[in-house]
Amino acid sequence: MASAWWPCLILALLSGLAASGFPRSPSRPLGKRSLPEGVVNGIEVYSTKISCKVTSRFAHNVVTTRAVNRADTAKEVSFDVELPKTAFITNFTLTIDGVTYPGNVKEKEVAKKQYEKAVSQGKTAGLVKASGRKLEKFTVSVNVAAGSKVTFELTYEELLKRHKGKYEMYLKVQPKQLVKHFEIEADIFEPQGISTLDAEASFITNDLLGSALTKSFSGRKGRVSFKPSMDQQRSCPTCTDSLLNGDFIITYDVNRESPANVQIVNGYFVHFFAPQGLPVVPKNVVFVIDVSGSMHGRKMEQTKDALLKILEDVKEDDYLNFILFSGDVTTWKDTLVQATPENIEEARTFVKNIDDQGMTNINDGLLRGISMLNKAREEHSVPERSTSIVIMLTDGDPNVGESRPEKIQENVRNAIGGKFPLYNLGFGNNLNYNFLESMALENHGLARRIYEDSDANLQLQGFYEEVANPLLTDVEVEYPENAIQDLTQSAYQHFYDGSEIVVAGRLLDEDMNNFKADVKGHGAINDLTFTEEVDMKEMEKALKEQDYIFGNYIERLWAYLTIEQLLEKRKNAHGEEKENLTAQALDLSLKYHFVTPLTSMVVTKPEDNEDQTAIADKPGEGGHGFFSGPLHGLPDQLPASSNALLLRGWGPPLHHPSPAERRRHLLQRR
Repeated sequence: MASAWWPCLILALLSGLAASGFPRSPSRPLGKRSLPEGVVNGIEVYSTKISCKVTSRFAHNVVTTRAVNRADTAKEVSFDVELPKTAFITNFTLTIDGVTYPGNVKEKEVAKKQYEKAVSQGKTAGLVKASGRKLEKFTVSVNVAAGSKVTFELTYEELLKRHKGKYEMYLKVQPKQLVKHFEIEADIFEPQGISTLDAEASFITNDLLGSALTKSFSGRKGRVSFKPSMDQQRSCPTCTDSLLNGDFIITYDVNRESPANVQIVNGYFVHFFAPQGLPVVPKNVVFVIDVSGSMHGRKMEQTKDALLKILEDVKEDDYLNFILFSGDVTTWKDTLVQATPENIEEARTFVKNIDDQGMTNINDGLLRGISMLNKAREEHSVPERSTSIVIMLTDGDPNVGESRPEKIQENVRNAIGGKFPLYNLGFGNNLNYNFLESMALENHGLARRIYEDSDANLQLQGFYEEVANPLLTDVEVEYPENAIQDLTQSAYQHFYDGSEIVVAGRLLDEDMNNFKADVKGHGAINDLTFTEEVDMKEMEKALKEQDYIFGNYIERLWAYLTIEQLLEKRKNAHGEEKENLTAQALDLSLKYHFVTPLTSMVVTKPEDNEDQTAIADKPGEGGHGFFSGPLHGLPDQLPASSNALLLRGWGPPLHHPSPAERRRHLLQRR
């Protein structure tokens, strides 16, 4: 795929710090306060800052909260942050009275020993759990002695991926108490130049809009700052609860004077490709829709609403059909038909009359749709310069006909034969999402969960909009022979309008004078080649400002993208191939200090006489393998014992190669 399908940077400060045992949203007249301003149950949160530094789409994000215990006794405080499911935590530090306890990323198997020791003592806790559609919630609690200060700092990184023509930073803000110094600060540096920059929030009042929120951009730099005073944070003039409760969204895009942009720093390069103004390639779309009994009611009505809306957006050059599956398979037409006004009207009538019944035969439904696309291509009944797509929607697992997931995957893989992508939409939670994702990925598509909510129809429409306008097919990115190594994915079946292809790698010769990159693809009218040539000396001069954010951003961007793609590949790998992919991803995760499904972060804090460990499983979209709870056992008097906070990614059971095995695999790769 040419783009990722979720907004790029999502961060939520859910509660900054919250003292346990106190109502979360106090609201009382100022005259009746018994505690100093901003103090909740003895804990004063005097500073919360969310700092987002973005360089060439790569975001480095730090969430820092500082508090002091003004009570006469020790108090437990919680630090809650929501971060993107696609982000990698790179550090967490806990600072108490000026002493900092840093995190260390270790191989999961190594960190597991500390975890197992804690389990045997009955002292475990979860730090990360799923939170809504796009987020994971990071939570840690600690006891703070009377008069002591504590600072929590969480760092994570992520590549911002273009979605519907823009990069989006979505911050869910909910501090739940007044904070003396509250600040959101986003600095953006884009060598191509920033074309648009905006910021808005669901809770913004005219007062906040005029003074607390500022946004500006000029040339390559952009900045958004949100810094409300304590009075501006109040939900009413005489209230002590905060109105900062909702979504804070920053969006931007860059100048695109040419279709591509190549940046090279310290021997690493990144190549961004997003052409504009190309004619849309006609598409042949088969909608394979689950109409089993479990779709009854609102889910079926929302599906029909979405399909009717999609029919309004289908272009007349497109061809389409509907395959309905329950216990049996039925079709609207025997073959694909062109989206003429007459056929669209007939399709609308068909969709309105869809009814639910029976079981779930995913295998036969998919094979019928795939066969129809293959036949249309073989018989030349669709335009030669068109592209084919299968979109399947289901809310359950196969339970009639061929119901073995691995056999269905094999059947689908053989039928498609790599010719076109499969997109699987899983409606709700009562399904095997890992199966849908695995099947989509090995057929060059992706899976998306459709959440059972009032906007499910909009979620379905939104997905279709992402794939509605293919501009290029069979895209290949080429570089000079013997000039590069360690290249990320460089071939894509489609480039969709509003998205972006990103390729990164390393230069073999850092002293080369010129660098050339070609992107080739099939357009709606003819085959196209886009060439980008870089003068290395000019590039070095142009990027001198790159230290405005952080210097090794392209190298870390390359590492992030490489790990992300290795983890995706291993979902469908087996045996030695899976071990090899695991070893590569693990080595990079450890080198670049990323918490991934293969690594864990341990934060150890000396205490009296005991070691205690908390573990955080990174939740998968499949919804398995994580738990949560409070952090137990941090003593009331703080300079004391030894607590290890263990943060780790989530993944299915896997073989953990020994260091010797990893070395052997690395030698084999060389």
